[in-house]
Amino acid sequence: MRNYPAMHRISVLALDGVIPFDLGIPARVFGAARDAESAALYDVTTCSLSGGAVRTSGDYTIVVDHDAGALTAADTVVIATQQPRGPLYEEGVADQALAAALAAIPGTTRIMSICTGSYVLAAAGLLDGRPATTHWRRAEHFQRMFPRVRVDPKVLFVDDGRVLTSAGVAAGIDLCLHVIRKDHGSEIANAAARICVVPPWRDGGQAQFIERPLPAVASATTAPTREWALAHLREPLTLADLARHGQMSVRTFTRRFRAEVGMSPHQWIAQQRAEHARRLLETSDLPVESVAFEAGFGSATALRQHFQTALGVPPTTYRRTFRAGKDPRLADRAAPA
Repeated sequence: MRNYPAMHRISVLALDGVIPFDLGIPARVFGAARDAESAALYDVTTCSLSGGAVRTSGDYTIVVDHDAGALTAADTVVIATQQPRGPLYEEGVADQALAAALAAIPGTTRIMSICTGSYVLAAAGLLDGRPATTHWRRAEHFQRMFPRVRVDPKVLFVDDGRVLTSAGVAAGIDLCLHVIRKDHGSEIANAAARICVVPPWRDGGQAQFIERPLPAVASATTAPTREWALAHLREPLTLADLARHGQMSVRTFTRRFRAEVGMSPHQWIAQQRAEHARRLLETSDLPVESVAFEAGFGSATALRQHFQTALGVPPTTYRRTFRAGKDPRLADRAAPA
């Protein structure tokens, strides 16, 4: 976990054609992050290149109080979504004012983009050689426009250290919650998610969308079984066990589960176990072996293998990273999650 000032400063850049809903995401999500004494952890301001009026993608204009100078004073800069039109999206080149504003951002500042905000970062060369994502409908065009970027059109967001990119709309919420979790841990991030009434965690590698029709309303649902499974994660959970609890055949249960959740029962169980393990590592002093048992991985070896594959670090390093902010003695030893 990086050490930030007590009040972390975030500046959100609104350009002409900004989409109002997406522009409000950072202020809403980061504004919901509070410490144990209910004090705000982030100070979010909105700026434009010159301050004042900004045209939106809708039939109205907004007025912001800050100009591009706010970007240089920020700890994190967020590029909001714009309607994809104009030279930036047709030629991949930022105009002089935008290029100058981006060039003035210190090299230590964290930079995030929501949806088509990735075009702004790419035009400034900030994504060259990096993995990144954008809205799936724009991914092919984005890759043609910026061939030096390693575009992944399938994921919700990409965290590449200093530079983070997300897909459209809801994925911007996921990215903001991911950053809160990275800065302050799961408890604060989950509390912010509850305030915003959104899922507390969707992994960045989760697919942006699933090409499937909406399931027909059925008299039976897998929701009770999912609730039951969450209470029994430490136990071996086979597909037959799940189907039996749902009072369906394995085939029917699997089909209905995938229609309702968007993934197989096996994938969902693995995801829930991983999230439970993450919470335990962040919030408890349980040994890794106990965490593995409580989360249903069976052994510390299996848990280590999962973390190494999914996050690139072992559980002990993950725990040390997310506790760095709570224990100053660990801060200098914390590795990036």
